[in-house]
Amino acid sequence: MAIAADETASGCGARLRVCTDAAALRSALDGRSIVLVGMMGAGKSSVGRRLAQALELPFVDADTEIEAAAGMTIPEIFAAHGEPYFRAGEARVVARLLEEGPKVIATGGGAWLNPETRARIGEAGVSIWLKAEVDVLMKRVRKRSNRPLLASADPEGTLRALVEARYPVYASADLTVISRDAPHEHVIADVVQALSGRLGFVRSNEEQI
Repeated sequence: MAIAADETASGCGARLRVCTDAAALRSALDGRSIVLVGMMGAGKSSVGRRLAQALELPFVDADTEIEAAAGMTIPEIFAAHGEPYFRAGEARVVARLLEEGPKVIATGGGAWLNPETRARIGEAGVSIWLKAEVDVLMKRVRKRSNRPLLASADPEGTLRALVEARYPVYASADLTVISRDAPHEHVIADVVQALSGRLGFVRSNEEQI
């Protein structure tokens, strides 16, 4: 496998060692993409990049694609055109990415809220909600300044309001995996385990996470 780490006598350590059969799991996906959804700070990009490496699939960050298409950063798009304009472009980008073939896609926090986007993902992908507690999200997003929805006098209050509004919608994803305040390797292992169960992919004792 492409991702490996400390090996223990049991075969797969508690740290990072994805040792499932990547080819078999890709086959079980049957041409579908793995689409990560959830709040800003849930780890969609960092987990998605490593997950794609482990499964030997392409990785795409939808927000990066939006910025490339617009020739502007996301904060600049929000400032110049507003959120509705951004959301329309986001929906188009996600639709295009799904049409391009199987990959791991990290979506923006609001992408899954669009019913048409949810339907497209349902047709061409397996959706995974990376669910994190508010304190974990806040700890992570404080490190970055490119979060236009949190540009308020009370960013934590804004984040809690977004969580309250969005979590019931995120819950409709195919799978839910807890994005813990732990090394990404643990979350990746949880994602692969959840995918294996969803896709009916049975691993032998030597092919575990």
